[in-house]
Amino acid sequence: MAEITAGMVKELREKTDAPMMECKKALSEAAGDMAKAEEILRIKLGNKASKAAARVTAEGIVGVYISADAKLGAMVEVNCETDFVAKNDDFLALVKNVAELVATKNPADVEALSALELNGQSVEEVRKALIGKIGENMTIRRFVRVEAQGAVANYIHGGSKIGVLIDLVGGDEALAKDLAMHIAASKPKSLDASGVPAELLDVERRVAIEKAREAGKPEAMLEKIAEGTVQKFLKDVTLLDQVFVKAEDGKQIVSQLLKAKGASVAGFTLFIVGEGIEKKVTDFAAEVAAQAAAAAQK
Repeated sequence: MAEITAGMVKELREKTDAPMMECKKALSEAAGDMAKAEEILRIKLGNKASKAAARVTAEGIVGVYISADAKLGAMVEVNCETDFVAKNDDFLALVKNVAELVATKNPADVEALSALELNGQSVEEVRKALIGKIGENMTIRRFVRVEAQGAVANYIHGGSKIGVLIDLVGGDEALAKDLAMHIAASKPKSLDASGVPAELLDVERRVAIEKAREAGKPEAMLEKIAEGTVQKFLKDVTLLDQVFVKAEDGKQIVSQLLKAKGASVAGFTLFIVGEGIEKKVTDFAAEVAAQAAAAAQK
């Protein structure tokens, strides 16, 4: 049997907010497999066990560039260590310039972007110089570039912590802004069901089956129950099937809105700063105590 360490229990607890003993039991049952243990907790505790999964832990901002004709757009996420630096004018200028470079130069990846020229230096040289000036690390994490089928629009929320880029065919600027705002609020995973990863659906199906089985449902009904759960999940996470956040009747879904406006969405990208990044949290008092104890031993 795999050894279940205190560190593993702590990591699972931080991911799920589940009680410590439940985390330990789940890890034991999963033979130390973190992903499997998280799935076990979802079966036992429901959605409460995944509420911390989207917790934003890293600092930084999202920057956007859109051409004057709205046919070309780019969005970039640049991370730093503290929110204070995320508001620094030099840092903001770097993000703005990098977003424009992504749009106009079309680099293949972050490495290629870092090699591009910016104010007579490479982006990487500018980044390193700014680190030296400010005294805090910063990294270009990811970017997206859009050559629009229709027109590109964006929405930035929460002090540039959430950014949306959308390619709307037809409709108007107001509709594009409303849809971008909806995406920021509802956080769809894809445009429609075809864009949802199969492994994500498999997890939902397995969780539904095990929860139904534990509830005493007949084996013959399990697959039907699972399919119903998956279809509900798809409606929650696909843009076209979500209820529009500004729907006056609280029922109109996005696809209905688009049909009424004679428009369609060619694609969208949602960036949430720090999403998926674990940030080390330091207990200052404990750190001081540890340093004092180490000094005393010397």
